[in-house]
Amino acid sequence: MTDEVSGDPESELGLFEQRRAKLKLWREAGRAYPNDFRRDALAADLLSNYADHDEARLEAQPVTVSIAGRMMAKRVMGKASFIHLQDMSGRIQCYLQRDALGEALYQDFKTWDIGDIVAAEGELFRTRTGELSVRARRVVLLSKSLSPLPEKFHGLADMEARYRQRYLDLIMSSDSSRVFRVRAKVIQSIRDFLNSRGFLEVETPMMQPLPGGAAAKPFTTHHNALDMTLYLRVAPELYLKRLIVGGFEQVYEINRSFRNEGMSTRHNPEFTMLEFYQAYADYHDLMDMTELLLREVAEKALGTTRLSYQGRDYDLAHPFVRLSMLEGVYQENPDLDRARSRDRDYLAAYCKARGFEAKASWGWGKLIYELFEKTVETKLFDPTFIVDFPTEVSPLARARDGDLELTDRFELFIGGRELANGFSELNDPEDQAARFLQQAAEKAAGDDEAMYFDADYIRALEYAMPPTAGEGIGIDRLVMFLTDSASIRDVLLFPTMKLAHIEPPQSKA
Repeated sequence: MTDEVSGDPESELGLFEQRRAKLKLWREAGRAYPNDFRRDALAADLLSNYADHDEARLEAQPVTVSIAGRMMAKRVMGKASFIHLQDMSGRIQCYLQRDALGEALYQDFKTWDIGDIVAAEGELFRTRTGELSVRARRVVLLSKSLSPLPEKFHGLADMEARYRQRYLDLIMSSDSSRVFRVRAKVIQSIRDFLNSRGFLEVETPMMQPLPGGAAAKPFTTHHNALDMTLYLRVAPELYLKRLIVGGFEQVYEINRSFRNEGMSTRHNPEFTMLEFYQAYADYHDLMDMTELLLREVAEKALGTTRLSYQGRDYDLAHPFVRLSMLEGVYQENPDLDRARSRDRDYLAAYCKARGFEAKASWGWGKLIYELFEKTVETKLFDPTFIVDFPTEVSPLARARDGDLELTDRFELFIGGRELANGFSELNDPEDQAARFLQQAAEKAAGDDEAMYFDADYIRALEYAMPPTAGEGIGIDRLVMFLTDSASIRDVLLFPTMKLAHIEPPQSKA
């Protein structure tokens, strides 16, 4: 490869100036940035479709193609040269000869740089090593790369630079490209799964007068014409359930949601969720459906249900574990007195002894949930549905028949991380209103994540919502699992980053 970068800022500046000088000559010749070339073939398709064509067959049955892509390698050998062009499907080699191109074009080509966007027309052939290549009879410089690519063997090693300059990361890393191609397949396969079962895809507001559907701190904005505060949605749940009331009995939305909270390897302020709701179903039905959904998604996106995540092997074809939250807490806290697991004062003292915060406003349900999060959650590696959530931490879920302090709710954990949350929906307007009032009291006491009282949602429930089950699945976390990605930033094309000052290269004085 020519035109390698040393990493020295002055050297990079010099290369930038050299390339800009070439662009100036290109402009003066009236040939800059042409747009009259049309590609008719992709690298991967050629390599696949002609895999069984040997040189003799290609000579007997010539195949002419027009390809284009980024020049990633260039080897000049006097009167002939080899280049590698990279398009959205992969790379293919081109062979350029002075005699075929003509002296003027060949000499011009020799000034082109790694990173330039190049087009080529010619016939397929095989080199002496058997590599399928294009013997070019015409090449065109389509777009000039003024900035040099990172050096071949080190690539874009700085993780923050990879996230900030995702375009460069995608150019240099086939692994990164694969992740986002898998992500696209995941989303498409989810749509196929739900559409085939009669679900209707819908869209709900991203700017809402009241943020609802999750216990989370929202982003706020202001609408000037209406002179009102609006919130970026933390979840689409309450709007989707309004549609259930309206008679759309199976709905889903693949949505962007926003939560103004901390950032971590599992959290980004802007994220993607699947939420779906089905009338005349309960949370048991959704757990069954979730197992089928994840297996089908893995098969379509990866071609298998067997995968590895962060050093552990998984097989989604195996039945998922179902475990009550209390039983999980007992297993990881064997000294906890089971007979006193709903004794608020005992649990507060137990949490304090374990070094966990126990606020005075928390009941036994919140304290058990705290113990679960601190001692159990990260140990749930195999796919596990945690069920029997306390009502105190489930303001939108239906209370358990025969035990109103628990709800018909589950969360799915894989690899020590929550992946999904679902429950039989609370469709009793009076019970929902009482829980909203409790949430409003907690917000007034300083809980930024508590929900607002949504009077219109209560009004909708008063028109009667059929028995319904609903679920949310974190698309980003699902893609993390399926692509063995350690951080949520690895599966977001443009993750939220602190603003960075960018200085474009400048000429030396």
